[in-house]
Amino acid sequence: MRGRSRTRSLRWRVLTAISVVAIVIVTLFAVPLAIAVSDLYRSETVAALSRDATWIAAALPYEDIEAGRSFRLPAQVPAGLTVGIYTPEGRLLHGGGPARSAVAARAADDGHPHEGVEAGFLLVTAPVPAHGVPVAAVRVATPYEQVRERVERAWLLMAALAALTIALGAAVALRQSARLAQPLEHLTQAAQALGQGDFSVRPPRSAVSEADAAGQALAATAQRLGEVLERERSFSADVSHQLRTQLTGLLLGLDSALARSGADLRQAIETALQRGERLHAIIDDLLGLARDTRTGSEPLDVPALLEEVRLDWHGRLAAQGRRLLINVPPDLPEVAASAPAVRQILRVLLDNALVHGRGQVSVDVSEVGDVLAIEVSDEGPGIAEEAEVFARRTAGDGHGIGLALARSLAEAEAGRLILRRRSPPVFSLLLSPPAGS
Repeated sequence: MRGRSRTRSLRWRVLTAISVVAIVIVTLFAVPLAIAVSDLYRSETVAALSRDATWIAAALPYEDIEAGRSFRLPAQVPAGLTVGIYTPEGRLLHGGGPARSAVAARAADDGHPHEGVEAGFLLVTAPVPAHGVPVAAVRVATPYEQVRERVERAWLLMAALAALTIALGAAVALRQSARLAQPLEHLTQAAQALGQGDFSVRPPRSAVSEADAAGQALAATAQRLGEVLERERSFSADVSHQLRTQLTGLLLGLDSALARSGADLRQAIETALQRGERLHAIIDDLLGLARDTRTGSEPLDVPALLEEVRLDWHGRLAAQGRRLLINVPPDLPEVAASAPAVRQILRVLLDNALVHGRGQVSVDVSEVGDVLAIEVSDEGPGIAEEAEVFARRTAGDGHGIGLALARSLAEAEAGRLILRRRSPPVFSLLLSPPAGS
């Protein structure tokens, strides 16, 4: 029984709770009211009988009663009443009623009115005084069944009103239970849809602020999970392209050396080894980024990172007769970012300048407000106005995939990668300071 009560729905619990409260409240009001109505009707009847008994006692000819002569009751006695005149000993002297009445005897004995129930009648007695001494008692009675029927009719009416009140309470409880349970049912459906991979779930709004807050939180969580999943998918595709591009270059170099007669195989092998080392470094960085769940949590040593860039890219640019210029001013502001992520972003930008750019390649670091800007530029013709720089292209040279990966890595580090100028091209990587600084 206990286990079943725990599995009852919210609708049932709210309906039961409100209905029980309505029944308890109606009972607490109805029972005392029913008792009060019963006492009220009895008191009204006794008051009416007392008035009639007092009036009749005052109108009786006490001289005839005292002398033992015959007499008549007043003609204005209300119909439906049983009126009897009793001796001080409680014996019926004139009129209707039982042969003896103890209540009438008490009235004649102490000279005060009395009430009571005798033989199914509700009665009131009043003394008939003569020279200050009671010589008889008037007994006025009405069937007690009439009083009971009046009380029962009032009780039936009260019971009908109570039942109507409880029914209205149950209707309100049913509506309220549906109003409270429906938002939770919608949240449950949304959570199930989210679990099945639907990240577009948006629970409908309701009039319950707590349920609306939970729905908004669930919708925000679904949106974030969708963005994270999309970013992970894009990251996987972009990483696959980056690795495939490097591996293709390595294989093409070796294949070209083998296909040419008199080729310098030693030089080809050394070039392949250099490319293999770069590929190894890329794999290490990307694996580190894939496993690292932190975002912008560690200070970045910008001068040390750019020194690595100089050592890695100076020779490749020099082989094309091009110059690499890196400008790092002193006293740079502290920024929080992952070194592998920034290294990979700069690798994409420098590779872009190497393949598609011309002339000198510059890497300039500057402070812009409260952020640090690392800009990569060259002296080439730049990018056409209609070109979507960061769009992922699956056809053509595939170069946009690398820029898309770079932007994704920058956003993952709470930074931004923008094309500040199209011709000559200038890419700017904006990095934020550590949280709380």
